Amino acid sequence: MTTKKIAVIGAGACGLPAIKCCLDEGLQPVCLERTYSIGGLWNYTEEVRPGQACVMKSTIINTSKEIMAFSDLPIPKEFPNYMHNQYVMKYFHFYADHFELKKYIQFGKEVEHLVKADDFEKSGKWKLIIKDVTSGKASEQIFDGVMVCTGHHAEPNLPSLPGLDVFQGKVVHTHDFKDSYEFVDKHVLVIGLGNSGGDVAVELGHIASQVWLSTRRGTWVLNRVSEYGLPADIVAIRRIFELLPLSLKNTMTQSKLQQRFDHDRYGMGIFTL
Repeated sequence: MTTKKIAVIGAGACGLPAIKCCLDEGLQPVCLERTYSIGGLWNYTEEVRPGQACVMKSTIINTSKEIMAFSDLPIPKEFPNYMHNQYVMKYFHFYADHFELKKYIQFGKEVEHLVKADDFEKSGKWKLIIKDVTSGKASEQIFDGVMVCTGHHAEPNLPSLPGLDVFQGKVVHTHDFKDSYEFVDKHVLVIGLGNSGGDVAVELGHIASQVWLSTRRGTWVLNRVSEYGLPADIVAIRRIFELLPLSLKNTMTQSKLQQRFDHDRYGMGIFTL
């Protein structure tokens, strides 16, 4: 029986275990990575790369190592509970080297087009147009299956705001944020209170003259570290909690978060679980 060839698009946090799963199932993975390194989003670079997601230089993951680790290879015990992006990359390399995954990765290969093969109804195969990033030449390849592991942070989502086109100051999306020092002694408005918005507001708060954080609705602020120094997600993820009704879990969670600070006093209490 012919071994099925599977295209894995991307060699980041999703692509690496996808390669491993293909090997576990006796498939032939071919991982296509348009950059020249594994890691995807977690591979920090100084330069802005169009269409390529990247964490900020100071980014620390908000999931503890015990929860985020791949199930088939624990994160080394000497790594911190909440890892800086450099440690995340070290773990990815550790994982890839341990299972010898890198030999299945073709670096500098960008998938430009993905469609069903002409005989898809009979064969179930897929046709990919793959460009060599260095030479610019494209080629066509047929695969038995495709695993898309590119994530959803590649392109920045810039809002359309009245007056933004005539604003004289600097406008930057966190997708392209690299150096906080260009904002020294500046007045900065951060729009959005997601992970990147919260991170950049904290970072700029140390050097900017004033930072405003704008959000259309409130939110709950969770600390990474819980009681007795334990990671918050390990404390929260317990099987017994699954037995409780949702309303009770919401009440317990809100009460716990309010103990640290009153969200209403900080303008963030209008959102409810």
